[in-house]
Amino acid sequence: QVQLVESGGGLVQAGDSLRLSCAASGRMFSSYAMGWFRQAPGKEREFVAAVAGSGGTNTVYADSVKGRFTISRDNAKNTVYLQMNSLKPEDTAVYYCAAQFDNGFVILHRAEYQYWGQGTQVTVSS
Repeated sequence: QVQLVESGGGLVQAGDSLRLSCAASGRMFSSYAMGWFRQAPGKEREFVAAVAGSGGTNTVYADSVKGRFTISRDNAKNTVYLQMNSLKPEDTAVYYCAAQFDNGFVILHRAEYQYWGQGTQVTVSS
């Protein structure tokens, strides 16, 4: 069982930066693939970024955030981060982290993640 708690959201202006954190409880955090998703009002939850588990270093990003967002993990702290730079109003959403035990692969599809956090709100004003 893994519990995830996101933090770091807030209200910022366009062009600003935020760093989201997702702290995980439970054992073998390093063996879990981790992902960030977001959901804007009236829209489906969409993939943002993901990082492999089990020692893998691969990362994948949605085209809409590529070059602006960076996902990273600190296995010693059981934490995954999402550094968000050059924020745009269209980045406004509730951001969720997700975890799934895996064999070193990146997981892109929300249906494949078993564990989810409660979400943190990011609002970007123009």
